[in-house]
Amino acid sequence: SWSTQATTTVAPVCYYTGAIPGHAVAEHMEKWYKEAEGNADKKKRADYVAARDYPDWKQHGGEDGSWYHATCNKERAPDSETFGWITHSFMTSNPRTVFVPAGQEPPRVPVDGATLARAAWDAVTIPQPGVETNPKLGDSGATLVGIDTWVWATEDTPAKVTATATAGPVTATVTAVSDGLRLSAPDSEPNCHGFGTAWSEGAAEGSSDCTIEFTRSSAHLGGSTPLDVSVGYSVSYTATDGATGDLGAVTTTSTTSLPVAEIQTINNH
Repeated sequence: SWSTQATTTVAPVCYYTGAIPGHAVAEHMEKWYKEAEGNADKKKRADYVAARDYPDWKQHGGEDGSWYHATCNKERAPDSETFGWITHSFMTSNPRTVFVPAGQEPPRVPVDGATLARAAWDAVTIPQPGVETNPKLGDSGATLVGIDTWVWATEDTPAKVTATATAGPVTATVTAVSDGLRLSAPDSEPNCHGFGTAWSEGAAEGSSDCTIEFTRSSAHLGGSTPLDVSVGYSVSYTATDGATGDLGAVTTTSTTSLPVAEIQTINNH
């Protein structure tokens, strides 16, 4: 199988942003509480926001630093469902805001496994399928009508593709698996259920899992028959943060020109 190590820039779905100075938040809260004097509902709301978003706002109001707010960006998630559970997980396990002293950076948020997996897969290019065939007769490398033509994948045609990406403590592994070649050509009867077996001298008839029989020569097609080859992959991922998922399917294709000749009968007298 062929594998790759993805190298790409990965941005977390949820992160801290904003940078509101501590003194500005303190001034806002002081004004809010002043306006809430004598209004129980307004004071209750101010207390709620203070506890939820700005704990210790009075203390930090006299310090040189800023408040950062948690936010989640839907465009960074692979799909709406994943965005939903990432956001819920982040917001229930991290503070909504953090106060960061001047000169320091807001906390770095680990990139979730689903985002890492998508980034790893986006960095992968699966090569087009390449094949060899037998028989190969004469200078043209022709095969023959009415017999099994063996078809097998070359070494750069992967049966399995893996890609990994790591950010901080989280690693995502993407795996794409295929069950074999799919063949299509004019005037033919494919019988392919795998990646084929390389032909060798003395190989038994029927010992390959990928053959194609041509029913007509390629003379009427200009001298060669187009053999379309495709490989379909099912793609899934797992990650060390517990994330798992399905990334769908992908198919690679190529076309090989294959001369097909008819067997010439020789009469012996």
